[in-house]
Amino acid sequence: MLALLITLAAVGYGTAAGLALPRAAYRLAVEPGEPWRAACPQGHPLTGRAGGWLGTARCAGVPYGPHPVRVAVLTGVVCGALAWAAGTVPEAAVWVLLAPFAVLLALVDRAVHRLPDVLTLPLAAGAAALLGAAALTPGAAGSWRGGLLGGLVLGAAYFLLFLINPNGMGFGDVKLALALGVALGWYGWGVLLVGAFLGFLYGGIYGLALVLRGRAGRKTALPFGPFMAAGAFTGLLLGGLGA
Repeated sequence: MLALLITLAAVGYGTAAGLALPRAAYRLAVEPGEPWRAACPQGHPLTGRAGGWLGTARCAGVPYGPHPVRVAVLTGVVCGALAWAAGTVPEAAVWVLLAPFAVLLALVDRAVHRLPDVLTLPLAAGAAALLGAAALTPGAAGSWRGGLLGGLVLGAAYFLLFLINPNGMGFGDVKLALALGVALGWYGWGVLLVGAFLGFLYGGIYGLALVLRGRAGRKTALPFGPFMAAGAFTGLLLGGLGA
């Protein structure tokens, strides 16, 4: 049963969702104040499924935006790993369902150092609502109240960091912290602390590697959203296995 769920999560949903993300990532990867992209780099209007938001990014045989195969593999692996760690519990469906949105946020942040509200706020609300429903289902292995408190605590911590150093911490990171805190807090304070810490650790290791390779300086701005998501992903794996 678990093997079937992992396969469905990784291939049936994760990979398919990953193939639909490149065009959305391209359209959302704009600077603050700019409208979302409505045309490909060659100027052709983006149309098709869901108003041109979903699918691979290719025009006249020329690809643009994130590589679809890499995104599909990444999303499939993330969804499959979350299903494997959580097991046959209701919250596993929540992690798998929301994972592609976190991947999309990471892609956009990596491209333009921005986490758009159109993704971060619905992700936080969706995590809280879906985990609330999971908590009412027999077999749930976490705490909805803990999740809500985790979102508030992690969001407040990131907001404090934003106030202390707004040049080093974006407000989009604060909003993303709300969603990640809800997910991590579901498994308790230990998982919340580990997931949050690993986000900073991953970011620090990546930044140090760039400095040592001469590709960045001490003041070089780095997108932090992908590392926040990676830390939360690791925390959820540990929380799911522990539960």
